[in-house]
Order: sequence, then structure tokens, then C-alpha cells
Amino acid sequence: MIVRLRLLRSFSHGWPRRSAVRSFRARGRHGLSVLRGLVGAGLLVCPAWAGGLRVASLNLCTDQLALMLVNPADIVGLSPLARDCTESVLCVQARSVPVLRPTAEAVLTAQPDVVLAGDYTARLAVMAARQTGAVVVTTAPARSLEDVVEQIRRVGRAVGQPERAENLAHALEMRLAALPRARNASSPVAAVYEANGFVVREGSLADDVLARAGLRNFVSTAEAGCCHARLPLERLLLAHPDLLVRDVSGPGYSLAQAMLDSPVLARAFPPPHVVAVPARLWLCGLPQTLDAVTILQNAREQLASAGGRQPSDTQDTMPSRQEPMTMEKTR
Repeated sequence: MIVRLRLLRSFSHGWPRRSAVRSFRARGRHGLSVLRGLVGAGLLVCPAWAGGLRVASLNLCTDQLALMLVNPADIVGLSPLARDCTESVLCVQARSVPVLRPTAEAVLTAQPDVVLAGDYTARLAVMAARQTGAVVVTTAPARSLEDVVEQIRRVGRAVGQPERAENLAHALEMRLAALPRARNASSPVAAVYEANGFVVREGSLADDVLARAGLRNFVSTAEAGCCHARLPLERLLLAHPDLLVRDVSGPGYSLAQAMLDSPVLARAFPPPHVVAVPARLWLCGLPQTLDAVTILQNAREQLASAGGRQPSDTQDTMPSRQEPMTMEKTR
């Protein structure tokens, strides 16, 4: 605004030279860049009367943080996954805002002030956003529920909603305080088994959720026999953990997904030794991830009511050979 006033004043002395116009424009761009930097650092917040920052998100997890922290009118676009109800807990809410393809061209057209992305999300689009002077905020996958609290505050500062973010983060902290990590050496063992035999590793968000529900992660036990991300079905059946955690929210279009519906698994893990936890609850770190903790706590209590018995012996029900599976991870 100051640059424009100075440019108008110069008209009273005749038409300004091109060099002067270029200088004013350069100063204006520099000033806007400085303001955006201050907002991104949380040192400056736009007042309500000035209108919110234009926010774009290129990542499923930041999509949902944006929906919780930013006014819908200020969101210029979210990734297409935000509307997928098998992946997003806020899929219905996401339908009220535009979809933004994670490409450089789409980001340049949207002209956002702030771009939210994951550490490895659409690097060309992120690079294009930085070159236009937009504030770019990247977030790593949450490895614990404490990480979620910090990410909420960080994103809230970047999008000009620190107070809203603080309220959300504080509410989450209060709930976490009532959910200490309650597992010990005698806690039931739970195996989170996904398409193509993938299991959750130690030190992950899902591992933290298991701990707060009072369950041990199967991959951390000697029975697992390995620490890799993929576990053969035969090894799972032989080890027979106390609880099988499944995701039944997505359709089984591939052989890798269909293996979760195996009759062998159903016989080896009858209720209460099986529980369904929708992947969308802990695919991203969100306040809604605590719903996964509640589901698992209830499953642990049902195990205790049943006497803590392990699943029946499965050696007679094991298949003579494992059907071939694709290596595609469909989640």
C-alpha cells in the first residue's frame, strides 16, 4: 500500500520513469515476502478484518490439519485424498473446499500465501511455491501423539490461527495426560496386520497408540522373529499373538488386500482376539487418532473378560503353501 501511494504521488510531477516503476514493484514484492516470512514464523498474525491467508495443502495429513484450523473460505485447495473416506476422517468436510492437484502448475495458478506439505510431498510443486514467495510448511509423519500436538501448533502459527491451534493442542494434551503408556511385560500382544503382510514398526505412531491402549506391539516380541516391515502369514499364525488388529475400511481390490479376509485368519483369531481399527484413524496424526486408542482399550478389556486366553492352536489350520501375493501396498 505504501509503495502504491508513493507511485501515485510521483504522477503529480509527471509520468514516472520505467526504472522508478520497476524499483517500486521490487520493493513491494520484497515487503510482501517479509510479511509472509513473519507470518510463517508466528511473529505476525493477520487481524480478522484483513481476511485470512490463502492456504493450500498438498498432503493428506496437512489437509486435515488445514480443515481443523483454517476457515473454509481461506482454503484454496486440498489434495484429492482429502475427500477419500477410506483415508481421511474429515472427508465430508473436505467436500466444501476445492481440490488442488499437487503439481507446480496448479499451485502457481492457485496463488496461495501458505502451502502445507509433507517432507516428501510433490517436490516440484513445493519448489514452485517457494519461488513465488509463498510460506511453505513441511511436516514429517508423526511418530507419537506428542508429535501431533506440536504439529498443530506449528501449522496454526503458519496459517495465522495460533489461538485456534492452541485451543486444539491444549485439549489434546489434556486427553493425553489421562492416557499414559500403560503397557508392560505382561500386557497382551497385538499384531497390526495390513495388506500384503505389512506390520507396524516400533517407534511409529501406531506403536504409540498400542502403548497407550496397554498393548505390546507384536514386532517387538521374540515370537515375531524379525524386525522387518513385512511378516509372512505362516509366522503370524505360528506365533498367535493375543490380538489381531485389522483394517476393514477399504475394499479388497487386490490379492494383497484380499488376504486379510482369509478363512485361516478368521479361524485363528475369533472374537475377542480380533478387532477392526479403520486405517484413517492413525494413518495421520490427528486428535481423532485417540479414537483408535479407545477401540484398542475396549478390545484389551474384552480379552481380560475372556480370561486373557490366546487364540486356539493354529498349526492344524495352516495352509500347506502360501498363495502368491503382489508387492503392492494398497493402503
